[in-house]
Amino acid sequence: MDFKIALLRGDGIGPEIVDSTVAVLKKIADKFGHNFSFTPYLIGGCAIDATGLPLPEETVKGCLESDSVLLGAVGGPKWDNQPGDKRPEKALLGIRSALGLYTNLRPAKLYNALRAASPLREEIVGDGFDLMIVRELTGGIYFGDRGYRQGKYGEEAYDTEAYSRVEIERIGRVAFETAMKRNKKLTSIDKANVLESSRLWRSIMHELSAEYPEVEYSDMFVDNGAMQLVRNPQQFDVIVTSNMFGDILSDEASQITGSIGMLASASLGDGTRGMYEPIHGSAPDIAGQNKANPIATILSGAMMLRYSFGLAEEADCIEKAVDKVLADGFRTADIVGNSGAEAIGCIEMTEKILERI
Repeated sequence: MDFKIALLRGDGIGPEIVDSTVAVLKKIADKFGHNFSFTPYLIGGCAIDATGLPLPEETVKGCLESDSVLLGAVGGPKWDNQPGDKRPEKALLGIRSALGLYTNLRPAKLYNALRAASPLREEIVGDGFDLMIVRELTGGIYFGDRGYRQGKYGEEAYDTEAYSRVEIERIGRVAFETAMKRNKKLTSIDKANVLESSRLWRSIMHELSAEYPEVEYSDMFVDNGAMQLVRNPQQFDVIVTSNMFGDILSDEASQITGSIGMLASASLGDGTRGMYEPIHGSAPDIAGQNKANPIATILSGAMMLRYSFGLAEEADCIEKAVDKVLADGFRTADIVGNSGAEAIGCIEMTEKILERI
């Protein structure tokens, strides 16, 4: 099979971890007889330096013409003084909107080999956990009306949270379908005791739950959800929540796995094209030093094979190779912890994974 993949290397460690993933995907292509063609485009700070814009039109056009998109990371202190509409992070909202990507899938898995790296006590993590956060990606407060005005105490800033029935229904269906493919358990997290948008969210989720009687469904307020993630993460299988709550909770979930450098994500819309990226940032402090952990991006590549290309066996092959590398005791600096292992670099970790494919 032939697939065209747009590469958005971005800033900081982005180029290193994307290149590692390209090497893995090429190995998969050779092993299974596929052809992946890769075309790089600019995004984020490097795009600002080259074009003055964080998201050039050429990048949007190239991504729309590709079968899927692999993104590294954007941003860094070099561009911190850019105005809001020219910041590197603005490109992320722009490319998600341009590609119609309204669903973000963020798995949070504690690997058995990394149990000691989790900040949670052993009796809490038990045999580990494996949950999926389904985050709404193109609605809510990040895309609502915003601005400045004169208020009771002088100048004030405002941001508006708004959700439509269509936006809630479509993310809800993704969540229920995801639960059907896993352990048939779904928790919807909102703030319906305070927010009108959450009350609409909850009522629509209840409507959808009637269509999926096999799924064990429950509601949870976001403050309780944040507490329960660290109190008993094993109680969760699939979590569905809004854009802002999902942004916060998925980062919390990543931390209890031991390292944010381990977790992949997929951003999906109505078609097969998706955008795949690690959930961590650009880590400019270690960029170009061969210290980055490429695993999150490599696992994002596996998600691309599974969700956009329908290549489940190939995705399994990558995931099993990562499992084997970790079980064999290899660690990058962010996950070495007190394991006694000697930290290896991004290049070496990539080579170890390639050897096990």
